[in-house]
Amino acid sequence: EPTKGVILYQEQSMQIAKTIAGFSGPKADDLRKAIGKKNREAMAKLKPEFIEGCRASGTSEQLIEHLWATNERSADYSFNKSHAACYALIAYRTAWLRANYPAEYMAALISSVMSTKDKVPFFVARCEEMGIEILPPDVNLSDHEFTVVEGNIRFGLDAVKGVGHQAVEAIKAAREDGGPFESLWDFCARVDCQKVNKKAIEALIKCGAFGSTGASRKGMLVMLEAAQAAGQKVQLDAQVGQGSIFDLDPTPAFAQPQHPPIPAEEFDQADLLAVEKESIGLFISAHPLKQVREALQLKCDCRIGELEGRRDGEWVTVGGIVAQAKKLRTKSGTNMMFATLDDLEGAVEIVVFEKVLNEYEGALGVDEVVVVRGRVDHKEAGKTSVIVNSAEPFKPTPDEVERARAEVRTRALTAAPLPLRICADAARLPASVIDDIKHVLGTFPGDSELVLELQTSIGPKRLRFGPEFRVAATPTLRAELELILGPAALTA
Repeated sequence: EPTKGVILYQEQSMQIAKTIAGFSGPKADDLRKAIGKKNREAMAKLKPEFIEGCRASGTSEQLIEHLWATNERSADYSFNKSHAACYALIAYRTAWLRANYPAEYMAALISSVMSTKDKVPFFVARCEEMGIEILPPDVNLSDHEFTVVEGNIRFGLDAVKGVGHQAVEAIKAAREDGGPFESLWDFCARVDCQKVNKKAIEALIKCGAFGSTGASRKGMLVMLEAAQAAGQKVQLDAQVGQGSIFDLDPTPAFAQPQHPPIPAEEFDQADLLAVEKESIGLFISAHPLKQVREALQLKCDCRIGELEGRRDGEWVTVGGIVAQAKKLRTKSGTNMMFATLDDLEGAVEIVVFEKVLNEYEGALGVDEVVVVRGRVDHKEAGKTSVIVNSAEPFKPTPDEVERARAEVRTRALTAAPLPLRICADAARLPASVIDDIKHVLGTFPGDSELVLELQTSIGPKRLRFGPEFRVAATPTLRAELELILGPAALTA
């Protein structure tokens, strides 16, 4: 395979450097790293010593020249070639799996990002768009990872917050030993209480993992402390070999005492979804946005999950549900609000200053579905937020929802390639830049629209090139545009 070829050459280059040029092991490894990373400066520093070492070992000048030229060619080409070949092979395999085994592929993909909980909602949303149902976690049915069940995907227990690998192992062991859990009481009595603590059981209840027992989540949370205490006593008694007197006489008159019933009262829908999201990071049994997904998609120009890749200061329209909001007074005496906007894939902080807050506060209440227009803000390292300029409630009629669904289906069937977006600062570009870009575009005809987003002295401007300038967004085109505009210009 290509990568093995590169690794073999790098190992050979180290051996050559040690045997012929007299390099020590660490120095030969330095040369290998410089070749692999295309570090011209580091290679230049090692070249004189390599040549002198080769001469000292009696190597001919012609062979020395050939060996060093081979090192340089490797830095120029072979590493890129190997990666291109490997990525092409991976892309082919994953595309084949996604097309032929979509549920299995998506289950494996979600399982691979379980440690980064914020990515799980993104891929869950993709599954739902593909018509794959995401089934809730279940203590009687789930495994560690996401698994395929009759073409749908069952949530993995490892993805529940506060439930670790050892806890899941203990649940599986008890399940295999004694069969399905019949109730919360049964679960607490049979699962090792040293490995599954109260916090983990609480998370499992909140996310609906006890759904197959038929009990209400609110009722189980009320009885959890008593159930756990009873379970711990059963396990302690078993450890010391102390049985109950009721174990000695199986007659009905001396049947084991019954646990009190779990209250049937349940959370209302809003609270149920809140505790569900707290435990697994997303709504799974229902979502306020699922019914209006397509209508909201058409109303916005950006998904929340895409904001991190947008340019600082770029104007976007995003929509979602206000999950939480906090008003505060600044040092200057003005009011402002920080809120969290959620959609089906992720969440983002929105910042609302006083002037905008005074005008749109009514639309930004908790649990309200809204569409906001604002600027992307990346000023705080590692964090993305949106500075809100306007907000409006989003309450489409049933007819509007149906029309949106039909339009999204039509768009999917006739989908055009994504546009190639370029961002640049107009003040730093020469007057000839548009002509330069047009000249390059003429050599890469294709189907992708080109959009040039400029920062100007009077604000952001978006320039769309006409149909005659549609391009094939190849790596070569991107390289050409980077030469004209700089490597930070290409955003999609």
